[in-house]
Amino acid sequence: MRSVFSCLLVLLLTACGSAWNDPYPAEDRGRNILYSAFTERPKHLDPVQSYSEDEITFTAQIYEPPLQYHYLKRPYALVAATAEAVPQARYLDAQGRVLPNDADAARIAFTDYTITLKPGIRYQPHPAFARKAAGATGEFVYHALSPQDLDRFSTLSEFTQRDTRELTADDYVYGLKRLAHPRLHSPIFGLMDDYVVGLGDFARRLKAEKDKPWIDLREHRLEGAEVVDRYRYRIRVKGKYPQFLYWLAMPFFAPMPWEADKFHSQPGMAEKNLTLDWYPIGTGPYMLTENNPNARMVLERNPNFRQETYPCEGEAEDAGAGLMKDCGKLLPFIDKVVFSREKEQIPYWNKFLQGYYDASGISSDAFDQAVQVTAGEITLSDDMRAQGISLTTSVATSSMYMGFNWLDPLVGGIDPKTAESARKLRQAISIALDQEEFISIFQNGRGVAAQGPIPPGIFGYREGAAGINPGMYDWVDGHPRRKSIAEAKRLLAEAGWPNGRDAKTGEPLVINLDTTATGVGAKARIDWLNKQFAKIDTQLVVRSTDYNRFQEKVRKGAVQLFYFGWNADYPDPENFMFLLYGKQGKVRHQGENAANYENPEYDQLFERMKAMESGAERQQLIDRMTAILRQDAPWIWGFHPKDYTLRHAWLTNRKPSKVGHNTLKYQRVDASLREQRRAEWNRPVVWPLLLVVLMLGAAIWPAWRGYRRRETATAR
Repeated sequence: MRSVFSCLLVLLLTACGSAWNDPYPAEDRGRNILYSAFTERPKHLDPVQSYSEDEITFTAQIYEPPLQYHYLKRPYALVAATAEAVPQARYLDAQGRVLPNDADAARIAFTDYTITLKPGIRYQPHPAFARKAAGATGEFVYHALSPQDLDRFSTLSEFTQRDTRELTADDYVYGLKRLAHPRLHSPIFGLMDDYVVGLGDFARRLKAEKDKPWIDLREHRLEGAEVVDRYRYRIRVKGKYPQFLYWLAMPFFAPMPWEADKFHSQPGMAEKNLTLDWYPIGTGPYMLTENNPNARMVLERNPNFRQETYPCEGEAEDAGAGLMKDCGKLLPFIDKVVFSREKEQIPYWNKFLQGYYDASGISSDAFDQAVQVTAGEITLSDDMRAQGISLTTSVATSSMYMGFNWLDPLVGGIDPKTAESARKLRQAISIALDQEEFISIFQNGRGVAAQGPIPPGIFGYREGAAGINPGMYDWVDGHPRRKSIAEAKRLLAEAGWPNGRDAKTGEPLVINLDTTATGVGAKARIDWLNKQFAKIDTQLVVRSTDYNRFQEKVRKGAVQLFYFGWNADYPDPENFMFLLYGKQGKVRHQGENAANYENPEYDQLFERMKAMESGAERQQLIDRMTAILRQDAPWIWGFHPKDYTLRHAWLTNRKPSKVGHNTLKYQRVDASLREQRRAEWNRPVVWPLLLVVLMLGAAIWPAWRGYRRRETATAR
């Protein structure tokens, strides 16, 4: 009996000294680790293919394009990353003669950007660089693997021999060439073909080798991207395109060592997910050491990262917010970042409150628990303040919308015979979908109803009465008021659908919406959408599908109405207006114009506007372009979201950015404070176990006494 109670007592004491619900290994406690979560698995980690927010969370920490955004300055400012400095544009005429910086855009045939790299930058350790003998000429260990050799490997970590080498200009040119690779289907190839000299011809030449396991891009010259020397390379773009510098801060223009491309292109690698799409390689502060997108992704410090320091300049309020304390200190501050997959918001939120995630957004379900609204001002709730949690808010440089497929015979505008009726149909639906109500119900007020494609904070956005969409709103008492359902029904009748019925056949009006949304939250949104369409006697058919199938349907134009959103790649109106440029059509040009919208006047204005410096003339063109879009209504103008982010007291140096994504290197964790708070917030409740022990003892005691008496009697 004594031994039974001893075991129970040991169990009880052990429980008192540990957190039963800690989801992380005990050996990680107190370590310099940031804990975060992701809800959607990344689809692409190859820099020329990746183009979504859930992917750049990872890729931006690993790959390094030559430029980056200053972490603290607003408005956003480009600064050097691996480059020595931000390159200056050099303008040329059609004969290759140098033009002055103030030359008229019409005279500029080409613009050259020469990028000079900082010497001594090295890649993360990787098996692609491993050689059988020391030196730069030794044979590579893993570049000629047979199927039998590959049988020994299932993950990249199993390749035990690793090495590194210096970053060179050749790597950036090689990476740029991959935009045209016939098997990679880069989402920005169509756009870059319009700008990078010779890229389209280069892609056509590569098609002849598309069946090769590996295309050695070093053997193919690209006119618009040339190596000058070991640390310099030149990119030539067509005409004047000042926004090109912003692209040089994106992973699309990150370097790619040919050794890694060859290593991952070997037969049999793709079947084991041993590809660049699964295992990125870079010179950035972190490297991906665990990739299980259904459960967990892990970034760890790159031991070869160069000496980069925390910025010493920022906005006036940054010092007061504690964002300047680490001025001049070496980056990164965090050794490891663990991302756990959370498919539901409630577990995510609860783990944040327990201290097991260091930061969190605020879901609709948790909004009232997290913040309080007093006289229109949003502040943290008392419970959040008691835990030392901080709130950061910002207006995102994003636009959420629903797109009409311009190629669709019902809602599209490609057929001149039906263009006018289709336009009125789109306008009627746009009025009926009450975005203010959507923001209130599903965003907890965290959004601004869109009046066009450009969000607040980007040049070209208009405030007040000058900024409303007159086709959808009236300006009343100093505020926009959405037009009535009666107006929507009038437009619908003029479109040939009185009371939601075909004026000729009496058939009901049916609109098909394609979406990837699933789950409980999605059902509520779909129910709301059905009610909105019902207001104008229109039937909505929602066709839910997985991400890959949805993307395929959009690429082929096999959709009618679809949900989409756009986060600014860079802070310029061109980055939003190009989403409706005809030559960016998804079906015809594989571009980013998912609606496949075309309007000759809009396209002509866009071609003038895109190369302009921001000023009065550019604003005038944007105003006219926006008016055309409001009239044609290729999108249901949705909303621009407001970001609300919470962080615990032990996580510092966080400043929100929707443009710069390589932000993990600046953040800092006080691991000892985190452990202290976790212990306070997750003390095990042991009295039920103690009660069980006492009850068990009371039940066992009589039987044990009887047993001992019998044993004693037998012994006598």
